[in-house]
Amino acid sequence: MHKKHDTLGDIIKNARQNSEFTMEVLSTRVGVSERYLYRIENEGQKPSFDVLNKLVHELSIPPEKIFYPEKPSKESEVENLARMLYNCDERGLKVVRATIKALIETDVD
Repeated sequence: MHKKHDTLGDIIKNARQNSEFTMEVLSTRVGVSERYLYRIENEGQKPSFDVLNKLVHELSIPPEKIFYPEKPSKESEVENLARMLYNCDERGLKVVRATIKALIETDVD
C-alpha cells in the first residue's frame, strides 16, 4: 500500500497556515484573487509558474517539498522560525537578532 502524498494545494495551504497568513493577505502579496488561491489550495487548480514561484518565495516553501513530496521531511521548530524570519523586514530582523543575543548571553551566565 502506498502512502498518500500531499498535493500541491495541501503543501501551499499548510505553509500558509504555518506562516499565519490569511488567504486575503497571501493573495494580495502574490497578486492573485482569494478565489484563485482557494482553488489552488482546495480544488486542485494548478498555478502558473509565475504564481507558483511567488507562493514558494512568500511562504518560504523548500522546493524539494514540491518536487519530491514522497521524501519524508520533519517540520522542525527551527524551520518554522526560519520561515518567519524570511518574512521579517529589516527592523524586525534587528529585534530578533537582539533578542537571540540577549537570550544566549543570559543562558551563559
